[in-house]
Amino acid sequence: MPLKLVPDNTNIGFVRVRFIAFALTILLTLGSIALLTTKGLNLGVDFKGGLTMEVEFAAPPPLDTLRGKVDALGVGTSALQEFGNPRNILIRLPLPEGDQSAVQKVVAKVQSGLKADYGDVKFRRVESVSGKVSGELITSGTLAVLASMAAVALFTWFRFEWYFGVSTVVALVHDVIVTLGFFALTQLEFDLNVVAAVLTIIGYSLNDKVVIDDRIRENLRKYRTMDIGPIIDLSVNETLPRTVMTSVTLLAALASMLVLGPDVIFGFTAAMMLGIVIGTYSSIFVSSSLLISLGVKSRAAPVVESRAERVTRR
Repeated sequence: MPLKLVPDNTNIGFVRVRFIAFALTILLTLGSIALLTTKGLNLGVDFKGGLTMEVEFAAPPPLDTLRGKVDALGVGTSALQEFGNPRNILIRLPLPEGDQSAVQKVVAKVQSGLKADYGDVKFRRVESVSGKVSGELITSGTLAVLASMAAVALFTWFRFEWYFGVSTVVALVHDVIVTLGFFALTQLEFDLNVVAAVLTIIGYSLNDKVVIDDRIRENLRKYRTMDIGPIIDLSVNETLPRTVMTSVTLLAALASMLVLGPDVIFGFTAAMMLGIVIGTYSSIFVSSSLLISLGVKSRAAPVVESRAERVTRR
């Protein structure tokens, strides 16, 4: 017997709770914007530029003590952060002036200093990005997200009608902002991996919303005398098994990556999991019900007067 996460012939009234969903969406969006404004993103070395070293210690070191020891080496003011677990520490330093040999000297100095103070330490990765490159990456990442949103708007506009495009873009903007707000709240490192996750979230959410929009358009033509609210409820309920099954299977795969995967993809996986949850919510409760607020109406069939009626009237 096949597994069914959603029973057949569900009849959930999603339209009935649309104002609650709209209020929650506005609250999450404004809260995320407030977090981005006040706390900001914990930009990784990809965007800030500088030198980053991931160091694994035998025992969790006190961060204040470790910061003092690194700063005493004369390599610049350090910024420390736990990464994955208390034994893994990210050490960020200003990029030294000069060529690659200057970077190697700083790394060697930090390695020798930490090994002398803490014994067995492992340098799991070392990354360096210049300020010019980091500025280009910020510009490229921002343009990539904006270009994808513009492409989504044009695709849905030409594929369906303008109000489908508006509702989809509004929901996608909400998905992206809430994901960024999560990173501002948790202060997880925001790097190019997370930008890739955001673009993937946009693609996933778009696919989910297009499936529902296509069913709504079909039902608008099929049930011409039905009001728009019941049509939207019917369409969302018809696509609900597919939506839930896709989301649950993806979340199961991502959960295993989050627990068992390497720390370097932790931010990517966390962003993907949150994006799928938020994208599924916005597809079911926001973008479809928003069509009512945009003025979409059922397409009632025109009343055609028969020839017999015209002859009788004469």
